[in-house]
Amino acid sequence: MGKKGSGDLAGSVSRRRVRRIRRACGVGCRRFPGPAVRIVLDGYNLPFDAAPRTERGTTLVPFRPIAEALGISVVWDAKTKTVTAVGSGADGADAKVVLRVGQKTTQVNGSTVALSAAPVESGGRVLIPLAFFSRQFGAAVAWDAANRTVEIKSPKRAMYVQAFYALRSYPQIDRLKTLNSAAFGWTRIDENGELVTDGRDFAWPKPDGDVTPESIVQRVNGETYLMAFAVDGNRELTKMLTDETLRARSIDKLAALAKDSGFGGIMLDFEGLALKDDPLAAQKALNDYVKLLAAKAAPDGLKIALAVPPPNGSYKGYDYQTLGRLADHLVLMAYDYIRQGTPDPIGKIDEAIRLTLNAGVPKSKLLLGINLFNENEKTIVPIIGLAKRYDLKGVSFWRLGLMSEAEMAAIDASVTKEGA
Repeated sequence: MGKKGSGDLAGSVSRRRVRRIRRACGVGCRRFPGPAVRIVLDGYNLPFDAAPRTERGTTLVPFRPIAEALGISVVWDAKTKTVTAVGSGADGADAKVVLRVGQKTTQVNGSTVALSAAPVESGGRVLIPLAFFSRQFGAAVAWDAANRTVEIKSPKRAMYVQAFYALRSYPQIDRLKTLNSAAFGWTRIDENGELVTDGRDFAWPKPDGDVTPESIVQRVNGETYLMAFAVDGNRELTKMLTDETLRARSIDKLAALAKDSGFGGIMLDFEGLALKDDPLAAQKALNDYVKLLAAKAAPDGLKIALAVPPPNGSYKGYDYQTLGRLADHLVLMAYDYIRQGTPDPIGKIDEAIRLTLNAGVPKSKLLLGINLFNENEKTIVPIIGLAKRYDLKGVSFWRLGLMSEAEMAAIDASVTKEGA
């Protein structure tokens, strides 16, 4: 992060402009000349409303947007021009930091710590030394001069980590211990609208010696969900949701299977609603089903969760606010925007999160779904970073059995299960 000399600066802008810049930001300081500077957090752009700048060779960045994206609470006292920040420190313990505009020292848990430059106020925003985030809050920071980019990598965070377990997941059964919960895809709604356990793709596993479905479920040191899968490709899901007899039969069977097999909850992965049908009718049908299922499951203490497609996708049969209220958590399947096997556009995932939160789903109930069939060890990191940035409940992976060694390493470097 070398400091350019005044000759280099004068070579790119006029001397008159240099004087204007210096008058605007103070003696000894200068804004970055040339194209706008980007701030990238976990490989994805972080919006900010105050331009980064340098002061005597130190890069200063807007504090609040970066801090909040790292899960740090920020309070500004305009009278004393003091920022108080509370979050997880570099050592993992809680850190309370007090910064004052114009002062080259800060208080960290009551101890005085020197800063490379004093915080400054610019346009109603407080800018602080970039390296501060690394020293006090454990973020890795760097300045990419060639691309004029401030790069920040968030520290590993404890979150709720979930994954789906399917028929071909057994080779990665040991990953169950890294999870807060697992959803087992062993039932589905068939073409007749019936809940079955012998579907072609979602079926109850056959025992193999000492390995039984029950023994697999017991490997989870956390919550377990029996997942029911359905897709409305030939309107079989709509048929089940709108036929009182089929609906009641599926609810009774699903609740009994979950209870008798030792699950702690039921996960519904009902996909494809209202591609062409009336969205409001589809939403009501699904809401009614979830209400009835929750009532049936409650006496046995079974939780209810749902995997839902994104609001910016093709399917509009999902009332996110009501489902978020009825369920213990929602998995947002923000993927498959383009052909399967191709990394999903991070901007679309970002948009899906914002739309879901704006629809009324509490962030404390939202898990960001990640399709490992589409992603790789590099593209996983920005997606997990979005879950951190929005302070979501956690992440959910489709599915065990698809993780490469490199992907597992990337996941483990970014997130760990809460309570571990």
